[in-house]
Amino acid sequence: MPTNSTTPLQPTLKPWIIDTTLRDGEQAPGVVFSSAEKIEIATLLADAGVNELEIGYPAIGEEEQATIRKIVALNLPVRLCAWARAKWEDIEDARRCGTEAVHISFPISALYLQLMDKDYAWVQRQLQELIPKAKKYFGIVSVGAQDATRAEAEMLQNFVLDAEACGADRVRIADTVGIATPTSVMALVGRLRSITHMALEFHAHNDLGMATANAYTALEAGCHAVSVSVTGLGERAGNAALEELSIALKLSGKYDTRIDTRQLAHLCMVVSKASGRVIEDQKPVVGKSAFQHESGIHCAALLKHPLSYQPFLPDQVGQSVQELVIGKHSGSAGLQHYFSRRGIMITRDEAHQLLAMVRKTATEKKRALRADELDAIYCTLADKTLINIA
Repeated sequence: MPTNSTTPLQPTLKPWIIDTTLRDGEQAPGVVFSSAEKIEIATLLADAGVNELEIGYPAIGEEEQATIRKIVALNLPVRLCAWARAKWEDIEDARRCGTEAVHISFPISALYLQLMDKDYAWVQRQLQELIPKAKKYFGIVSVGAQDATRAEAEMLQNFVLDAEACGADRVRIADTVGIATPTSVMALVGRLRSITHMALEFHAHNDLGMATANAYTALEAGCHAVSVSVTGLGERAGNAALEELSIALKLSGKYDTRIDTRQLAHLCMVVSKASGRVIEDQKPVVGKSAFQHESGIHCAALLKHPLSYQPFLPDQVGQSVQELVIGKHSGSAGLQHYFSRRGIMITRDEAHQLLAMVRKTATEKKRALRADELDAIYCTLADKTLINIA
């Protein structure tokens, strides 16, 4: 298989990938997964090699708890985590579900504390009370700093240090409204990394279109873990996308993950169907257009080397082979290739004759041409004896 590097690096870093499709993903407006769909998605995620699944919010009710218990009973080769607010009742609901881990979310920005009519002294008291109690029932206790990217730097640092002192295993730095940029993430994580040895996780949202870039940057800056969702499904503009981050880490040559990227296309298709959210053609990694090419220059190069105008091969993410689309911008090489696959051999000169009509028709229709339209163009010109029918 061709590679895009002549001197591949030896992966040395092992980031912890947490998928939150079944919790944050389902919080996307209008999305509801059935119990069977949640079980299928959890199984596929585990099979794909994700390290940890945030599988739900038990405090929603008994039906949610029952589904979580069913997933726990599967004994999947992945850590399972339940989400809770900073209140003991939520943690009790999570305890009854039997997950190995619990994530406890705390408001940390001035705005969020004001909305809850709380202050940081309350946060400290909850950390001191809830973490030690939760540690009696869960192997891993993660705590989250909600709206961390809008919090005062000193308060966020105090939260990380207080969480560590109380025995938390990991702190989630949440870009709750997606305002972070790669440079701000690098600076923020760098500051926190300098004051603690505890595991840090970055939770990115995509309001500015930078969630995957921010998640990747967080790892570069020293975060141990990042949370993602399949197709980036989540509130508002969504989260960092599992499939995008996975292939970016794979191509970097420096990160070693358990993710089997060949399973990504099928996984995304299942989540798309269950969520009722269509995968847009231009969606990175798994969109239909990700491996479609029309430009004559591009197609000619791709026929010589498949990585000339693609960063990775379709089969690396479970997609079919690249598709050379015939339209206004096509060239003779692409046209020859198209007809040869249909058992029709034409010369370069004959392809040039066909291109004029192809481009005229594509311009009129404002799209690429279908097979029947191309066949009609070929037959029309053949009847005029401009080309020879094979």
